[in-house]
Amino acid sequence: MQKTPSRNGCQGKVVSVQGPVVDVKFVAADEVPGVYSMMTVETIDRRPVYLEVAEHAPGNVARCIAINSTQNIQRNAAANYSGKSIEVGVGDSMYARIVNVLGQPIDQKGPIASKQSRPIRSAGTDAKIQDSTQTGKRYEVLETGIKIIDLLFPLVKGSKTGVLGGAGLGKSIITLEIIHNIVTKHQGTCVFVGIGERIREGNELFFELSKHGILDKTMIVFGQMDEPPGARYGVAMTGAALAESLQRENKDVLLFVDNIFRFIQAGAEISTLLGRVPSETGYQPTLISEASEFHERIRSGYGAGGSVTSVEAVYVPADDLTDPAVVAIFTFLDSIMVLSRERVAMGLYPAIDPLMSSSANLDPDIVGHRHYRISQEILKIFHKYEELRKLVMVIGIDELSPSDRLLYDRARKLQNFMTQPFSVAEAYTGKKGYYVTLEETLKGCESIFDGKCDKTPEEALYMTGPLS
Repeated sequence: MQKTPSRNGCQGKVVSVQGPVVDVKFVAADEVPGVYSMMTVETIDRRPVYLEVAEHAPGNVARCIAINSTQNIQRNAAANYSGKSIEVGVGDSMYARIVNVLGQPIDQKGPIASKQSRPIRSAGTDAKIQDSTQTGKRYEVLETGIKIIDLLFPLVKGSKTGVLGGAGLGKSIITLEIIHNIVTKHQGTCVFVGIGERIREGNELFFELSKHGILDKTMIVFGQMDEPPGARYGVAMTGAALAESLQRENKDVLLFVDNIFRFIQAGAEISTLLGRVPSETGYQPTLISEASEFHERIRSGYGAGGSVTSVEAVYVPADDLTDPAVVAIFTFLDSIMVLSRERVAMGLYPAIDPLMSSSANLDPDIVGHRHYRISQEILKIFHKYEELRKLVMVIGIDELSPSDRLLYDRARKLQNFMTQPFSVAEAYTGKKGYYVTLEETLKGCESIFDGKCDKTPEEALYMTGPLS
């Protein structure tokens, strides 16, 4: 949509309110604010309502989406336009604070004194995208301390990683553990974006980060489940703006998004409210462009350094990985970690299914030849194990050949070795969380391959840290 210029300080009047959709009429055509501009309206009880222009309608009307509740807006109420789009405060004052889509604090700790502000929607014209061949820098792998992720789905600076799964499979727990490990071990800088998730999850996140002493390195922005779709959609852009502001300071930023599916869902609600004809799949016709608008802001660049690395939780409706919204999201991802309900039922946490998942970062030029060789050997064993497991269910394990029996036993030990107790889940599991280095993980896998653990019962490898 083309942004159109308009005079600053113009005032329109509200002519229609339909849920979160507000129509504001202006006297002259050149007074109508451009798309994505922000206006404010006061309700009867003097509460400000923030509006973002979504499209232009005939008759000098700006059709807007409300960021907060439209209750008690009067017909013909004045809508003021200051000449700006939505901006959010940036800088060190945002650390350890929880803000909403507008950058306003919602943590009851008083106002935030930000010296600078930044529009939440990027023009995308000042980015200098650089790849490793131009800068002479090699890919830099971030160690998460989680065995199965470091081994099969390595986190690379400037990449996008998705944690896909249905309800209750542990997406948020995995995200929290990565935050905990990277901030405590690597002194990283994080931006956490909560999109359309439960209110209690924001509360739990705040106290979890406080308990582990990592809140001071984290910026948190929330657009929760009880808020209008305009807030749930815009909060992703607010999070991206905060991450970009840190990137421009040549910092490496980790952007955690929980849950990016709710961003697409909010866009579908807005599209329906604006009366747009849905696509044949039932989602908004602008599905791909909206997903790309967010994901194209996650990249390396800006001269000397700085990168944004994202870890995104993706809710999968009814465990259907072919859902159009899920497919639209994972086309932008470098690594896809699919959580399995079957593995949850078996008690294998984290419940990442290595055969349904994939990673473009698992490359010998990125992770090294030894790491690549071990990862491929593990995937080969797991493929063979799946075939044998179905056979064992029919004929029993005693009917397998000695070589298949040995491979079956080692595969089960590897499967158990890939489980791990998390620091952020100690209250649920009753077990101390472990940070396992990549070298410890590789050595453990090699020991199981080489038969050094053949006499070790598989139960001894379940929910442990490094192989002792």
